[in-house]
Amino acid sequence: MPGGNPSVAAALSSVQVEPLRTPRGTRLDRVGVEVRNGLIFNLTGGSGQAAPTHRLVIDLSSTQQQIIVDISTGRSDVQTYGIDARYRLIELATNKTVVNSATFARVSFNIPGQQQRFAGERGLRDAEDRAAVEIADNIRNRLASYFTAGT
Repeated sequence: MPGGNPSVAAALSSVQVEPLRTPRGTRLDRVGVEVRNGLIFNLTGGSGQAAPTHRLVIDLSSTQQQIIVDISTGRSDVQTYGIDARYRLIELATNKTVVNSATFARVSFNIPGQQQRFAGERGLRDAEDRAAVEIADNIRNRLASYFTAGT
């Protein structure tokens, strides 16, 4: 972690990220894997995990809403994809929850039209990936705050 506090970096790398509990075989399951992988990389910097001292449990839910609808066709032109994440950081030595919080991400994407179904599907997947990155960053920042200030 360049320029960071080495003790905070060590504490972050000792957080064990549990597999997310998402419905298997769904879009949210894929997004959950993206969140977990991004978070593991954010916490360890890609250098491998230290001996775990804390366990992180995350629950995800997602939403998709139409924002702009073409009045002549009734089809959506712009949608938002959202992820809501509830997470708990549990200290392994005491089995005590030390952080219990929530975060969210909302990203928009275009639906280019009925003739371009693949582009619309790809837009949704890109939105899911961007939201997953935002969730992983938000959780990592909150955990860094906890390890820095203890609150």
